[in-house]
Amino acid sequence: MNLTCSAKELEKQIINWRRELHQCPELGLDTPVTAAYLSQRLTEMGIEHRMKVGVSGIVGIIRGNGGNPCADKVGRQKTIGLRSDMDGLAIIEETGLAFAATNGNMHACGHDAHMAMLLGAAKILQDHRERFKGSVKLIFQPAEEGPGGARLMISEGALENPDVDAILGLHIGIISKEVDTGQVGIHYGNMMASLDDFKIRVIGKGCHGAMPDTGVDPIVMSAQVVNALQTIVSREVRPTHSAVVSIGVIRGGRAFNIIPDEVEMIGTVRAIRSDVREMIAARIKEIVAGITGAMGGSYEYHYTMGYPPLVNDARFTREFKKTAERIAGAENVVEMSEPSMGGEDMAHYLEKVPGTYFLLGSNNPAKNIIHPHHSSKFDVDEDVLYLGSALLAQGAFDWLKKEASVNMTE
Repeated sequence: MNLTCSAKELEKQIINWRRELHQCPELGLDTPVTAAYLSQRLTEMGIEHRMKVGVSGIVGIIRGNGGNPCADKVGRQKTIGLRSDMDGLAIIEETGLAFAATNGNMHACGHDAHMAMLLGAAKILQDHRERFKGSVKLIFQPAEEGPGGARLMISEGALENPDVDAILGLHIGIISKEVDTGQVGIHYGNMMASLDDFKIRVIGKGCHGAMPDTGVDPIVMSAQVVNALQTIVSREVRPTHSAVVSIGVIRGGRAFNIIPDEVEMIGTVRAIRSDVREMIAARIKEIVAGITGAMGGSYEYHYTMGYPPLVNDARFTREFKKTAERIAGAENVVEMSEPSMGGEDMAHYLEKVPGTYFLLGSNNPAKNIIHPHHSSKFDVDEDVLYLGSALLAQGAFDWLKKEASVNMTE
């Protein structure tokens, strides 16, 4: 069964959902207007769902009734999850779209499109539930942009009752230059980096700028720290194991002729591998301690482990590739040659259950849709939205069908 035609029939509705959601961007975990909108749509479809999972998240369930259930050896029904993020960004929109947001926030990362595509997939699967066995769990998650809603939703049972056995999600936009408009980008194994942050407080002793010998200069110490931290990646990480250490904020001092007491630095670490991530976190502390100690100062160091590396299950991804080729055409399914250094808390779900996260290209220079994620002019080509719904729906349908056939032969 190919669900592309069903998605195409819904295209205008999916675009309308996206535009309505685009106008009400909300931040973090607190997305009540968005949640109410999604709940109303799911209710209209007759889909059972639970509200306020992870503050504003929604978990829906579609139960297939196509004959004998898709079950494991002990008779437990198999379930696949489909996930979309919900939150926007604190960016004033400058797209000029007729449906642009006016509340000071913006869906500048495509989450409005993600929700609309998942609603489309939900409608397709609900309408065809007599054609498949097992269940599909719909996960609408807040706070992907921070502080991270996936972990909270998991802790509140999003992957339970019924237990999720596999999961599928997507990101629209221009994350990879290898994936063009309407193309599907897949990657086996480690696809996206961890997303961590750290704060360093370099403590010295303030003094007159003309008498540096009477103090301990935290600015000079900080300069040494910044340079030394760059050698972690260039000299301690294997070149094939991608990683980044970046300082984004340095604060210290208020006058040109006064050496301050301290300097604060804030930065981020990205790593494709968990072992590299842990090594970098330890080495930053050792380097800061060594430099400040050698120069007569001291330090404070706080490292926050954010999202882990996103790791796609190779077996699930191979099967999904077949699905994507049916929907988009083999020539439009791209095996990405490199992972992305961006972070995504879809990684938390993929730590718990096998699955895959894929990309859907939506840039279109002919329509001036060229701006990157988190830009005030970011937009997506709405002509590809129906493909996203088809890919999610078909991915769930094909996985449940395969699991049912495996169960029958065991």
